Amino acid sequence: MAKAKYYYDSETLSYRKIERKKRKTFKYATVFLLASALFGFFFVIIASQFFESPKERELARENQNLKFQYELLDKRLDDAMAVLENVEERDNAIYRLYFEANPIPEEQRRAGFGGVNRYKKYEGFNNSELIIETNKKLDVLEKAVVVQSKSLDEIKILAEDKEKFLEAIPAIQPVNNENLTRMASGYGYRTDPFTKVRKFHYGMDFTAPRGTPIYATGDGIVKRADNSSTGYGKHIRIDHGYGYISLYAHLYKYNVRVNQRVKRGDLIGYVGSTGRSEAPHLHYEVWKDDERINPINFYYGNLSPAEFDELLKKASLENQSLD
Repeated sequence: MAKAKYYYDSETLSYRKIERKKRKTFKYATVFLLASALFGFFFVIIASQFFESPKERELARENQNLKFQYELLDKRLDDAMAVLENVEERDNAIYRLYFEANPIPEEQRRAGFGGVNRYKKYEGFNNSELIIETNKKLDVLEKAVVVQSKSLDEIKILAEDKEKFLEAIPAIQPVNNENLTRMASGYGYRTDPFTKVRKFHYGMDFTAPRGTPIYATGDGIVKRADNSSTGYGKHIRIDHGYGYISLYAHLYKYNVRVNQRVKRGDLIGYVGSTGRSEAPHLHYEVWKDDERINPINFYYGNLSPAEFDELLKKASLENQSLD
């Protein structure tokens, strides 16, 4: 129960009880409530400027984490681009140069995208600059990877063709060294064994006993295996492609047939002395684009440097040929 309050009345010289009117009480209560509400409202607004709610703290942490992840992604993109640039440099300076292909120009690898602003949707955020820059790097990297991938596909095709070329061209000696009696005559002017006249000898003569194995000097297809060419006797011609043909003459017998595909090192025939020949030997020729060239340049596949040097000395001697 509320305590009663009194005041002293000087006219009556007595204490009188204070009577509070209900209207005034209601007025005071209303003012108090409004003041409290206003105070609370301003307190919340002021406090929000200096204090974070749990939800705001959680969102702030998430934003900070996202920014950190974008920065990591940006760093990884820089690293990936550095690796790709190294591959591009080797692609232009080594691979494409080796296979005689034109380098890919930098403007083609880094060509812009053009058109409308593709990054407009990333504008208006706190970290818009970081997000836009990261997406630009990602787009550049993706395009560069596509260009490099197509380049490597082209290099792969060039490499396969180069491998076929290296397997096809004549690159070994047609008769093993241990089976040779001697290298009798080389490419150039020699004395004809029958007329004793000095004339040009278009091949190399390897003397060896009758029946000595003869090997294909490169991959190819046997185009001829007959004795219907003047002076060559029984002979074989292999088409290696790329304009190369090898010829093996004065054979004793064949070990291949026409249109047969052969690999380098396959046994194709045996040394003999058929046709215009003075003694058992192999007459060997190399043709390039219908021109006979010096076979001495095509023995890198199975001779050591010392053996090749010895062969070169013997082939350079102007002596008498055997055919």
